[in-house]
Amino acid sequence: MIRAHRIRLYPNNVQTTYLSKACGVARFAYNWALARTKELYELDNEHKFNEMALRRELNAIKKEQFPWMLEVTKCAPQLAIKEGLNRAFKNFFEKRADFPRFHKKGVHDSFSISNDHFKIRDTHVQIAKLGEVRLSEQLRFEGRVLSATVSRTADHWYISIQVEITKPEPIHSAISESQAVGVDVGVASLAVLSDGSVIKGNKPGRKYEKRLRRAQQSLSRKKGAHKGEKKSNNYRKQQRKVSRIHEKIANSRNDSLHKLTSMLTQNYSLIGIEDLNVKGMVKNHNLAKSIHDQSWSEFGRQLAYKADATGSYVHYSDRFFASSQLCSECGCQNAEAKDLSVREWACPECGATHDRDQNAAENLKNDAVKAVFGAA
Repeated sequence: MIRAHRIRLYPNNVQTTYLSKACGVARFAYNWALARTKELYELDNEHKFNEMALRRELNAIKKEQFPWMLEVTKCAPQLAIKEGLNRAFKNFFEKRADFPRFHKKGVHDSFSISNDHFKIRDTHVQIAKLGEVRLSEQLRFEGRVLSATVSRTADHWYISIQVEITKPEPIHSAISESQAVGVDVGVASLAVLSDGSVIKGNKPGRKYEKRLRRAQQSLSRKKGAHKGEKKSNNYRKQQRKVSRIHEKIANSRNDSLHKLTSMLTQNYSLIGIEDLNVKGMVKNHNLAKSIHDQSWSEFGRQLAYKADATGSYVHYSDRFFASSQLCSECGCQNAEAKDLSVREWACPECGATHDRDQNAAENLKNDAVKAVFGAA
């Protein structure tokens, strides 16, 4: 199995300049290949994207036309086309994304390196034409190193190293009904479990909302904020401050999600959650901000790959499953509970009182148990 370890880099000023150049070369190669593809398609509507032909063409002309590309590792332009643009077109043809767009400077700056152009030595990484750069920690995984991607977030540099490792022995050797749990994600709290646990979540977007707003307002007043205006040094300084706040929010959110998903997959062999239509739900402008702040999609992604490693089974209840309306005691459906403002309700059949989220978690657990074992 393949695992990636993202480690912070601590480059000096010279190394920072090199990394910025490599990102620029990768961005230029990506945009050049995309523009070339469009040009060839206009000449011949039957033309198909061919990443190998584009890489060969760029290699043939870069020494004369773009000599500055030779200052960095050759992997930066080659992998930008081979992996980046190739993946973008693949996602487009398989209708997972829109047509590829040109990359902009300062937006998701990154470049990739193949395993023969860098080496990991304890707390340092040696990159071709750059030398050794200090890492914040050692590589956690043992195995065959496949590739790496260097990226910039705010003014911090990171390297994500992909390693092929031996799949560890799963924690759960078999699915057990006694180790089943239902998980109801929400906006008031990150998740409510069928065992009664309530995971509040830190809601970083709300926590740093005022600080971010003030930083963005300050940025809008700096010279360079308007289109076509040259960006001043003060603008760039404030831009880094805004980026750092965004990074802090993302790190805080990911930390909460990693802790929750690790706890679930390590302690439970059967996890029942709802297959939510997040893309459709965020169209509700009253809930969109809170849904994004809890990051339900990322929660599902992390839960899936961690369950695969620990041997847990994740059961997705149908998105039309009335988890909040069904009585977890007798199964009676109460249509009045469909209103989100109803936080507690009593079953009209058996009289049992329910907390909305706790009851939904119980129903998700029962649905998972029924699907796996044939009985609730």
